[in-house]
Amino acid sequence: MLIKSVNGKTPSIPEDCYVAENATIVGDVAFGSSCSVWFNAVIRGDVNFIKIGNKVNIQDGAVIHCTYKKHPTIIGNNVSIGHNAIVHGCTIHDNVLIGMGAIVMDNCVIESNSIVAAGAVVTQNTIVASGSIWAGVPAKKVKDIDQSDFAGEIERISNNYVMYSSWFKEE
Repeated sequence: MLIKSVNGKTPSIPEDCYVAENATIVGDVAFGSSCSVWFNAVIRGDVNFIKIGNKVNIQDGAVIHCTYKKHPTIIGNNVSIGHNAIVHGCTIHDNVLIGMGAIVMDNCVIESNSIVAAGAVVTQNTIVASGSIWAGVPAKKVKDIDQSDFAGEIERISNNYVMYSSWFKEE
């Protein structure tokens, strides 16, 4: 793994987090507990700060960045960032799934208990309302989520990634 300081800012990663050997984390990045950063993921806090909550999994090939002097990236708790997703200069609240290959652009807000579908492109300044699923290019709301099932599903995914990371810590 490459953990690198930039402009006097060093990533803060608790010991209970897992970072894959070829992941890259640079600059002003702060993690909560029980997070995982998977193979080939890049988290670049070089031009603004990135704050990541608890039990966040950033899957293989994902890129997390921010916007110089404009938009930090803030990610809440129990968030899954899917394989090859791009999250850039936005805010993602708690209990959110960002699907594989999705793109979330500058100044977007993804409210709690929501899903951005695989391959979706959430364009600049969009607000994804709590409890909704957004899909397409550009992304649009496609339906509301049945909240009775959703909270348990997001918790299950977050817990699974904590379990998966424990397998790699043991090696």
